[in-house]
Amino acid sequence: METLILLLVFFLVPAGIIYVCERVKWVNKIGAIIWAYAIGLALRAIGVLPDMPLDPDVTFEAMNVIQKIASLSVPIALPLLLFSLDFRKWIKHAKKTMLALILAFVSVIVAVVLGYYFFGQHIDDGHKVAGLLTGVYTGGTPNMAAIRTAIGVDQNTYILTHTYDMAVCLVWFIFIITIGQKVLNKFLPAYKPLNNKESKKANYDGGEFDSYKGMLKPRRILPLFAALGISVLIFTAGFGLSLLFHPDHQTMVLILFITTAAIVVSFIKSINRIEKSFQFGMYLIIVFSMAVASMADFSSLINISGNLFFYVVLAVWGSLIIHILLSMIFKIDTDTVIITSTALAFSPPFVPVVAAALKNKEIIIAGLTVGLIGYAVGNYLGIGIAQILQNFGG
Repeated sequence: METLILLLVFFLVPAGIIYVCERVKWVNKIGAIIWAYAIGLALRAIGVLPDMPLDPDVTFEAMNVIQKIASLSVPIALPLLLFSLDFRKWIKHAKKTMLALILAFVSVIVAVVLGYYFFGQHIDDGHKVAGLLTGVYTGGTPNMAAIRTAIGVDQNTYILTHTYDMAVCLVWFIFIITIGQKVLNKFLPAYKPLNNKESKKANYDGGEFDSYKGMLKPRRILPLFAALGISVLIFTAGFGLSLLFHPDHQTMVLILFITTAAIVVSFIKSINRIEKSFQFGMYLIIVFSMAVASMADFSSLINISGNLFFYVVLAVWGSLIIHILLSMIFKIDTDTVIITSTALAFSPPFVPVVAAALKNKEIIIAGLTVGLIGYAVGNYLGIGIAQILQNFGG
């Protein structure tokens, strides 16, 4: 009975969050993931859930259920997020954005590695934090969650890192939707509209991309369940493959296999065109966010070194400054830089919001695709940086 109640809570509350976000503008502006974290933390704080046992060999049924929800939701969500990827269309119409994307990746890696030597070495498992930061700034929360699973980051370190990340990134987000375009236009070229033919292709109503409306229509339910079934099959195959490796590397192999397989499957048109598969995947990410937040150990959170906060600050603002400087050298325009950083750091659902603030619908398709590529590449970069720093970081 307890298991059933927990399953209902952790799968229905996120659905309720989405429902409210779809209907209340100010709630939606805060974001479903942030609300999920807040509710998860509140459940722990008010004592609805039992405290984590001090002995790691002793677990409660409730915590077993929550841990399974957290550990399974991300690997199954990843393919759903990646199925809608369209590499070919983006490559044909966004060469400039590809350059901005590469510059953004370079900027994140440089900032994270520098931050590791300044602050990361003074944090327990600093190389793992470096992997998280690389992932979240090249693909957003889904990458951070996947990398956390792949390299085994302590849940309290994960939650605090993500909390600092959201707080620091909030400042950047407010900047770019208010005065960012005007300020950066003083340093970068202004955006030049596409020609008429390309403009028609780019003038896509991106609002549908982050909308859950109509997701439960009968014509969409069966295809979505098919997509879920394919995602489960990919997870099962990856899990089987991972068993051939050393236990320390099994989860990493699983995540990398899932990412690669999902990209390959995305080239199958019938799967690539399944409506709302991305939203289905984001729903599972919201489930994960609430579950992992509900497992927080507040006494441990308080004792984590402030070096972690300064590491996040350097990673966020350092990567942004480096990205802008490189864009000045390569003459990338303001809107492209802004939409690229938005798609990578905040994830694709934020792209239409920022495009609207910039009054530029032409950049929506490029921004959405950049974000999806970030989902795919970010896992490799995050896990790779964590492994390199662990072995050669000193």
